[in-house]
Amino acid sequence: MTDEYTKRSLYQNNRGRRAFLRATLVTVSAAVVGCKSDSNDTGDADGTGTTGDTGDTDNVPTTGDTDAPGALEDGAAYFPQSVVSGDPRPASVIVWTRLEDPELGDADAEVEISVASDPDFTTTIAVDASVVPAAAMYDRCVKVKLRGLSPSTTYYYRFIHTRADGRYVSATGRTRTAPAEGSDEKVRFAYASCQDFNGRYYNAYAHMATLDIDFIVHLGDYVYETTGDPKFQSTTGRSVVFTDKAGAIVFNEGQDTEYFAAKSLSNYRELYRTYRSDPALRKVHELFPMVCVWDDHEFSDDCHQDVAAYFAGTVDEKDPGRRRAANQAWFEYMPIDFRDEDFKYQPGAAVPGDIEIFRDFTFGKHLRLVMTDLRSHRTDHLIPEDGFPAAVVLDADAVAALPQPLTTATPYVDIDTYAGGTYKDALVAAAADLGYDPLKITGNLEVQAINSLLAKIPDPGVDPITDVDMLPRGMSYRALGKLSPYASIGARYLVNKTNFDVWSTVGYVASNGASQDAMGRDQEEWFLTTMKSAGETWKVWGNEYCLLPLVIDLSALPVDPFNQRFYMNVDQWDGMRDRRSAILAQLAALKNVVAITGDIHAFYAGNPHVEGDPNQRIVELVTSGISSGTFKTLLVSQVANDPVLSMTPGASSLAEGIDDLFLVTGVNPHLAHADSTNNGFATIELDGSELIATFHAISEPDVDVDLESDTNLASKFTTVRFRVEAGKPDLYKEVAGQWKRWDPVAGKYA
Repeated sequence: MTDEYTKRSLYQNNRGRRAFLRATLVTVSAAVVGCKSDSNDTGDADGTGTTGDTGDTDNVPTTGDTDAPGALEDGAAYFPQSVVSGDPRPASVIVWTRLEDPELGDADAEVEISVASDPDFTTTIAVDASVVPAAAMYDRCVKVKLRGLSPSTTYYYRFIHTRADGRYVSATGRTRTAPAEGSDEKVRFAYASCQDFNGRYYNAYAHMATLDIDFIVHLGDYVYETTGDPKFQSTTGRSVVFTDKAGAIVFNEGQDTEYFAAKSLSNYRELYRTYRSDPALRKVHELFPMVCVWDDHEFSDDCHQDVAAYFAGTVDEKDPGRRRAANQAWFEYMPIDFRDEDFKYQPGAAVPGDIEIFRDFTFGKHLRLVMTDLRSHRTDHLIPEDGFPAAVVLDADAVAALPQPLTTATPYVDIDTYAGGTYKDALVAAAADLGYDPLKITGNLEVQAINSLLAKIPDPGVDPITDVDMLPRGMSYRALGKLSPYASIGARYLVNKTNFDVWSTVGYVASNGASQDAMGRDQEEWFLTTMKSAGETWKVWGNEYCLLPLVIDLSALPVDPFNQRFYMNVDQWDGMRDRRSAILAQLAALKNVVAITGDIHAFYAGNPHVEGDPNQRIVELVTSGISSGTFKTLLVSQVANDPVLSMTPGASSLAEGIDDLFLVTGVNPHLAHADSTNNGFATIELDGSELIATFHAISEPDVDVDLESDTNLASKFTTVRFRVEAGKPDLYKEVAGQWKRWDPVAGKYA
């Protein structure tokens, strides 16, 4: 076996390193992603380092292990993030590792790849590029596309690093190709999201590793960009520490609560390295291929395009360089088969458009999986966080033009001219003390908000405005729920539903739809075309954030202005409700559309539908986070940290009982299940007749401790099952051993 290896190595060395990458005379092609160009080699002028595909799909096993296992030593130190595979297709899969060797300095390197049909590598599979680059410019991440594979087949792979003192081998990875197109096979997969490392543990992944599944879908928030934000992260037990602190964004500098957010490429790379230090995460990567997209935290919380949302509108947070750093690290570390398979990340490219991650997969005749990117091209949140509460957003003329009377319209004045400008002078003089920008005191301002500010000024010099009968009426930011000049409450969270519905539609119509856009024109066209043309039984949408409206009714709360109906989170599709309806109208015309969703750290299930028409609906199944703080915990924290809500009687209790507000009041008839208190993941099993989804829930306290090696870990999980029958947009839940259908009109199980 050693002689065979020696002969092969001599042969390859004589041909030259780049020649390997162009070899085409073997059965399994290895396409290298993102390797450096060799300027002395004119045969690969584009520098992509990818091989051609021979079109030969017959695998030729080789008896015996040409890797000479007796000569291989444990190389965990040189492959510290282990191995990963992803994006399985019937004839291909991506495999990944990262080489780390201090002796290499800044130099490029190479590793060998070995593929076999058994875990002992007694029957290896010939590959045309057995030596592949580990380019320093991409952090020596090695990403290889293995082609010419057989459908529905399990393969094993590993990487080898040769040094002067020996040959070192990575952990062995197991992966599996997708079923052939048209194959009548049952498909089993898990899906996950939101895996904060700080102070939390991946017990959910440890349990997932014991299940019989074919692959994993990750819906985003694979990493969190912050190292310990006290508003939602703990650093007890374990945390992320940046080497390049000078290149990071610092918060609470010099205080006990100091923490950082990634900004430099070094920062973002360290996130992936740290997260993959977890043994449970490494285990599932070694066992199953993963299909990934990002959500927001791979760049920045609640981001849109290259804009962050940390400072509530007090500074300009547009940062294309930071976005590029985040995107490059994701490109390097995630096992992605890009739609342009020759794609390699160019660090200086303009954003958005520097990288496109939306793509689709076919698994036999029963599953088309369509993955979207809802952050790179999306529009900003409609309500700016620095929106001045008194500012009028719909004036009297706009209100008069509405198709229905606006009963919530309130009086306003032109502050620049009203009473000779005396009210403007009073508000401008108090701006510094009350914490708002004096330049915001201009134009049409709502009377109620003006009077509220005057009440906070010790001696304003003017009386409250009371003669309002003859004043024009409109809608202000305050009427949308914006009570503070710089805050996420009333902008991204807890937004007045009645007024937001009216105002957002006015903007949507006036902008011809441009005000609400999650995907961008090209991606949305691709998405809808792909879904409509899919001939597979199930069209499953890998959707990052909630389609299901999440509304609470606080009408009975005796505290103005909170005695209203509110959207809980308009960072999700509730903030683009007109666009959501337009997309759902097209999806509802198809059969068997199911959205799988993450982001919100809760388990939800139900029927998102075209607004006003529950008959035009699909099914959505939302998984909670692997480890991140649950939606209830985050909500309680938001209340505690908001200057208005924290002083509102009963607000904390309402946050604690959020699921009752969702389900008991009848305001969400489309919502069939809500569990905002547990972590976990979901699995799906589907065939030509039905789709069965299972929510695997673990209590949040059990995520705060390391249970990854606990032999009783499975007992920590509870399950809830749902069923969708082929041909029907109905959702069934297993209740006491029987399937009960959810009625999205009546809001109950039948």
